[in-house]
Amino acid sequence: MNKKIIIFGGDGFCGWPTSLRLSEVGYDIIIVDNLVRRKTDIELCCDSLTPISTIQARIEAWKQLTGKEIRFEYVDIAKDYDRVLALLREIEPVSVVHFAEQRAAPYSMKSPYHKRYTVDNNLNATHNILCAIVETGLDIHLVHLGTTGYYGYGTAGMDIPEGYLNVKVETDNGELKELEIMYPAKPGSIYHTTKTQDALFFYYYNKNDGLRITDLHQGIVWGTNTPETMRDERLINRFDYDGDYGTVLNRFLMQAAVGHPLTVHGTGGQTRAFIHIRDTTNCIRLAIQNPPKFGERVKIFNQTTECHNIKMLAEKIASMTGAEIRYYQNPRNEDPENELRFCNDSFLKLGLNPITLDEGLLTEVVDIADKYRERCDFSKVICTSTWRSDMAVDFEGSKNPVTTEINSPKVPFQIAAK
Repeated sequence: MNKKIIIFGGDGFCGWPTSLRLSEVGYDIIIVDNLVRRKTDIELCCDSLTPISTIQARIEAWKQLTGKEIRFEYVDIAKDYDRVLALLREIEPVSVVHFAEQRAAPYSMKSPYHKRYTVDNNLNATHNILCAIVETGLDIHLVHLGTTGYYGYGTAGMDIPEGYLNVKVETDNGELKELEIMYPAKPGSIYHTTKTQDALFFYYYNKNDGLRITDLHQGIVWGTNTPETMRDERLINRFDYDGDYGTVLNRFLMQAAVGHPLTVHGTGGQTRAFIHIRDTTNCIRLAIQNPPKFGERVKIFNQTTECHNIKMLAEKIASMTGAEIRYYQNPRNEDPENELRFCNDSFLKLGLNPITLDEGLLTEVVDIADKYRERCDFSKVICTSTWRSDMAVDFEGSKNPVTTEINSPKVPFQIAAK
């Protein structure tokens, strides 16, 4: 039985623990990565809070502990199509998992360069994988890590379905016709926009070439360690806490550990979807084990386990740790408040037992942050990437929620009417 899996982006925050989990359960893992996330640490002058080992040291440690080998290939898949194609032909994997995209919304909004980089990297990486699979002629199942941000962060007034929406349209003769369409995309950043474009690539290659594809619309990841990464400090996962790459719950927990006020944006009335990193690895495993059938449409899962209001989340952590809460002008151009609910029946039916916001696991993250608190650069905690150049960065914050109207962008010029 073919057990070979290529993990594109297998050195990253989600990719590394997923690689170990899949290796642990018996898959032959090949990590393909250009190590760009490590290079971005240098660009941002901000290291992971946890001291992460080199990819070579990680792989060697895993072999010493388990006897299992993980192969590593240094490839920029967005630029080197021929290497991607050659690897697929050589390895003939049963599945490939695609993590190899710039994953941070704030980073994608830092500057025109970062916007262009995110588009170039993410879209070319995705398309190169798809095009190469077709060129090999092999039956390779693609599992892609997407985002719940595909749907936008407005208030839908319903449980958001898993990728598809049933609608009724009026025909020319006045009759109502039922259609199933892809859920309308509403991206909130350049990063999210690339994920919605990925979905169109998947739709096309599935329809035109019959590729078997699973797209996972994942919520915000919290937690750091999995049972595999906890076996040895050389296997520890990265912990991003900065304003560009740190995820909101991990940032709150880190801030509480090091004595920094919890940085709530705006009123804190935003609701977001969450998933623990351990559930991420298990969802990927379930997706691999349950591929779409031949001729089936793109399979879309909402990879999220619960939704939480940001203000209430901050209050929970403040109550647990004694941390101060401060409210900052929101650097994002988004609704100040929203409600959000997702349907996640597919993974539950496949046997996922979700990890929810248990205080024990929250405390575990705080303990990790406290252990490595000396590695924290306080100057990197505030988010300085704004969604538009006319939005100011708030370094001071306030004790009270900050209400900011979403302003239309300034019109640079007007043509006078004749």
